[in-house]
Amino acid sequence: MTGRYKAYPEYKDSGVEWLGEIPAHWQIAPFKHLAELNPKKSSLDKSFLSKYCSFLPMEKLKLNEIRLDETRLISDVYDGYTYFENDDVLMAKVTPCFENKNLAVAKGLLNEVGFGSSEIYVLRAKANLHNQFLFYRLQEDSFMDIAIAAMSGAGGLKRVPAEVVNSYVAAFPTFAEQQKIANFLDYETAKIDTLITKQEQLIELLKEKRQAVISHAVTKGLNSDAPMKDSGVEWLGQVPEHWIVSRVKLLTSFVTSGSRGWAEYYSDEGALFFRIANLTRDTIEPKLKSIQNVTPPDGKEGERAKIKKNDLLVSITADLGSVCVANEQIKNGYVSQHVALCRPNKNVKSARWLGYFFLSDAAKEQLLGSGYGGTKIQLSLEDIRELTVVMPGQNEQVQISDFIDLKMNRFAELISKAESAILLMKERKTALISAAVTGKIDVRDWHA
Repeated sequence: MTGRYKAYPEYKDSGVEWLGEIPAHWQIAPFKHLAELNPKKSSLDKSFLSKYCSFLPMEKLKLNEIRLDETRLISDVYDGYTYFENDDVLMAKVTPCFENKNLAVAKGLLNEVGFGSSEIYVLRAKANLHNQFLFYRLQEDSFMDIAIAAMSGAGGLKRVPAEVVNSYVAAFPTFAEQQKIANFLDYETAKIDTLITKQEQLIELLKEKRQAVISHAVTKGLNSDAPMKDSGVEWLGQVPEHWIVSRVKLLTSFVTSGSRGWAEYYSDEGALFFRIANLTRDTIEPKLKSIQNVTPPDGKEGERAKIKKNDLLVSITADLGSVCVANEQIKNGYVSQHVALCRPNKNVKSARWLGYFFLSDAAKEQLLGSGYGGTKIQLSLEDIRELTVVMPGQNEQVQISDFIDLKMNRFAELISKAESAILLMKERKTALISAAVTGKIDVRDWHA
């Protein structure tokens, strides 16, 4: 990191393990000497109780962002909620929000007062500490590592102890230099954030293009000169003249779903238990990052839903219509009650073609319109069976699936490159912040 930036002319040993050497003129102090943790709300004028304030739930605190679209009467939130004011630094104290660095400087509060989740820490900078410098200092790796290691709590919900924040020792320059560092980081991180946003937008465009390629190929075919006909189905429109409008029930030997109550058979070994977590709308390949195994007793009801290669597995709850085509990795596994298993019959030469049809906009339009109660949270097996499909000849099914496979691989490569670029930029941003707030680089002469 020091390659692009110069170091300070002179350093000294801090005497603190995680700080190492610091600029010679910087001073060492624990956070509690420079900032007040969770300022007492008793300092708030009682006349404010009849006024409204900004209200901040935990999910609306992000890194360098607070979404202030809620207001509350102060008297209603005075007890049981965290109090803060403009320019206070807000930091999540609970997992996983803390690890995600969900912290920001409060700005634009209604009546300059805010209340929020009790899982938020408030740090109010004292006279010799710049609040924006503190905002960046709390993102530095050594503080994050120490705080995460000290987290405690039950039920998977761990919190950073207040004493860890108060007692953390850091090095600080003068107030004027803190402001210079903060201005430098504001400028440089904003540039990095802009580049990250562009890569994120590129990923979204690639996903939209990928979806368009799939939808066009399975409803219009690969030959742009092929004669077309009206399918008679609103969401299909024109289709190739020689294609047949059919339904999933005519293209499958059966459609079923998994049995209930299989959690009691969970084990560390045994057959794969295929769940919603193993499905996505990004691809027809299974997601195998979240694996659960089962060891059911012989003859247990559920054998009917044992996976064979080329079966289609479709989510009937959660993200409706997410699909995969069973490959060698998942055959002989079992599906959960939230997954429909569709076994293609002899009319289907390419199970992958049918899988891609399930991913198309035409299928999505039908499936999302079939959810119970208008809430679209569940599909029945009959919804799957009655799905309208426009079917090409068998050889054309293979050609279409091969074409989409090639396109999907190309899109995957481009998306992976963009994701790698984002990761590198985030790492650079973290390294830049760390270098600046710990004195590894000297930005006193920096100008935008």
